[in-house]
Amino acid sequence: MKINRLCSIILGVLLSLIMATPVLADGIIIPNPPPPDVIHDLPRPITQLEIRYHHVSVKIKDQIASVHVDQVFYNPNEWEVEGTYVFPLPEDAAVKDFSLWVDGKPVKGEVMDAEKARDTYETIVRQMKDPALLEYVGRGAVQASVFPIQPGDERRIELEYTQALTMKDGLVRFVYPLNTEKFSLEPLENVAVSVQIEAGSPLRAVYSPTHKVAVSRDNERKAKAGYEESNVTPDKDFILFYSMGETQAFHLFTYRDPSDKVESDGYFMLMLAAPAQKEDQVIDKDVILVLDHSGSMDGEKFKQAQEALRYILNHLNPGDRFELIAFSSGVEWFGGEMQPASRADEAARWVEKLSAAGSTDINRALLEAASRATSKRPTYIIFLTDGLPTEGITDREEIIRQFDQSAPENVRLFAFGVGYDVDTMLLDTLTRDHHGLSSYVTPGQPLDEILSSFYSGIRMPVMTNLKLDFGGVNTYDIYPQPLPDLFAENQVIVVGRYREGGNANVTVNGEINSEPQNLVYKNQVFQKDSRHSGDLLEGLPRLWATRKVGYLLNQTRLGRLDKETIDQIVRLSIRYGIVTPYTSYLVTEPAALGASNQQQMAQDAYEQMKAMPTAAVSGMGAVDRAVQEGAMTQADAPAAVPSPSDQTNGKQTVKVVGSKTFVLQDGVWVDTTYDPDVMKPNRIEFLSDEYFQLSNSSNVAADCLALGEKVIVVLDGKAYEIVEAGDEASLFTGASKPMAMITRKDSQPWTIADLIGPLLGGSGILGLLAFLLWYK
Repeated sequence: MKINRLCSIILGVLLSLIMATPVLADGIIIPNPPPPDVIHDLPRPITQLEIRYHHVSVKIKDQIASVHVDQVFYNPNEWEVEGTYVFPLPEDAAVKDFSLWVDGKPVKGEVMDAEKARDTYETIVRQMKDPALLEYVGRGAVQASVFPIQPGDERRIELEYTQALTMKDGLVRFVYPLNTEKFSLEPLENVAVSVQIEAGSPLRAVYSPTHKVAVSRDNERKAKAGYEESNVTPDKDFILFYSMGETQAFHLFTYRDPSDKVESDGYFMLMLAAPAQKEDQVIDKDVILVLDHSGSMDGEKFKQAQEALRYILNHLNPGDRFELIAFSSGVEWFGGEMQPASRADEAARWVEKLSAAGSTDINRALLEAASRATSKRPTYIIFLTDGLPTEGITDREEIIRQFDQSAPENVRLFAFGVGYDVDTMLLDTLTRDHHGLSSYVTPGQPLDEILSSFYSGIRMPVMTNLKLDFGGVNTYDIYPQPLPDLFAENQVIVVGRYREGGNANVTVNGEINSEPQNLVYKNQVFQKDSRHSGDLLEGLPRLWATRKVGYLLNQTRLGRLDKETIDQIVRLSIRYGIVTPYTSYLVTEPAALGASNQQQMAQDAYEQMKAMPTAAVSGMGAVDRAVQEGAMTQADAPAAVPSPSDQTNGKQTVKVVGSKTFVLQDGVWVDTTYDPDVMKPNRIEFLSDEYFQLSNSSNVAADCLALGEKVIVVLDGKAYEIVEAGDEASLFTGASKPMAMITRKDSQPWTIADLIGPLLGGSGILGLLAFLLWYK
């Protein structure tokens, strides 16, 4: 009993001394040793705390970003936790000044350059046997000591820093390291990033390739972008681009990895923003508003529809024309032909007098709308319904055929399905074939806000009938197709593939006020090898894959079912970690790797689909699927990583690193480009010198190794397998990692025998025996 107590005291004193050393103070959070009775239940050392919320407020003026970070850390453990707060800086950050507060009190901190931070990160990785920090190699950091957080208590940390942003190829890029949240024991209750931009010249494009942001503009020189989610674990940095100036309306991003034998062709993203406009260049348009006022629309949603129509009428441009059509069992119209914008107030009063009654004659309403489209100017039909066709012609194929024959080429049809009792196949087919989009407003959503926001986006057409010519570069699989019109204060994001690469003059063809226009952007570079250029737009291959998978899923839902399409969906789903109805096993069980296995999966899925009855076209399930697939086809950021967890141990089973996807198989993170049938991996011992040489070889390698202790990754066409350390590994592995946090002079982990032995006459064996008595 005395020996037990003595060993406990010695061990506690030793570890307290170790905790106080500067080397071990370098980490996200290095915890104190917990009580012995909970030692088996420890999570990863770095994930000892929960991050309750993470709020970021950014103000950018004249390319100087002022960033305010507000985080709350919570200690859910039965022991106090203290350590060092480390904030990895963006790779291109040049911090001129920073302030750090803990619970409202200023504390002393240090800004480390990239080289010192690298030593800090690697030291922690070696000591804690946790590679999570490797992905920050190459970045600087801010660090400061954190006072003990008592069990069940919180600690609020606020950080402010300024950063000069540089412009390249007409774009300013802001990056915030949001993926530090993988160091939280539980998902965040709330995360929010708010960016205010004030530029010295007109803003053109404002775009995030990583997160779904809401963008609003106060005027041509000011804009706001916001992102917010709840109950989420962010896994990637927040990136925001913006361009400014009179001519910065075209931006090309490309990525090609020639070592990838399966996907060696390149990926590109083209961002088209509206060029500077003069008042006489505003395109006059026709707007035809078609409102379902059948009996099922009665109530709050009809009031919201009326409010939305009034908003549109009040925001017509002076040269616009409009017509209102209301339908139920029959059809009513406001003017009988296109009306000048000057009659908008009168039309709003006409809308106010409408009431909901009768059945739903969708076919006649569509034909009436098509008959009004008689001019060459761009014509936008906004069609709103909450029901299935119940009056007149009700056959879906016949409705589609008749509208196709009646609608001129300049018509763009935008459909809004309200509620779940709508024919998604009808609406989606009509909008797909007529250059528009379908939107679905589910119960409880504000119809008036959604419709008003949509119209604000199309209010000012700039160029219509867009087409792209990529010169001598061979491009394919371009989405969206056909291209939408270009509107003021919006941008068109086009993604696609290309072959070998090279330089090209890219031409944007279109029409302005029915007159042909050609905009030529010379010497655009489609990179032949961009792996080490440092210009990689993170997630570009996954963004392309998201849109293509959405397009293919829409094809299968709208009637095209063949083995080739299913095969593409399965292959892209596994390669890029995009869950589909055919590949739900990405989450529920490990995905089979290798070309032959994937072909068999596609064959099985195809046979099952042929045997299934026709999928529902209305109802909650049909609407939800239409919404999800529609969002994928128009995505401005890559699909979210699958979040469901393994039910037995609560671990995430799919993770994305840059353009790579990994699935968890028997405790090993496996690159989905790894084909066990044709690849033999090079085995590298975890934490060995060779391991750190590989991690330092490139940012991609470091990011991939940061996944965990066991990884199979394909880099530059070669496969590497990270395996467990050999006999020199710490005596205490797994549960005891917090007690083996320092290394000897030979850089190998200390064991408990190494620590206690010298204090008990130099006998490592006696020290080990004493520890075992204590542990028992």
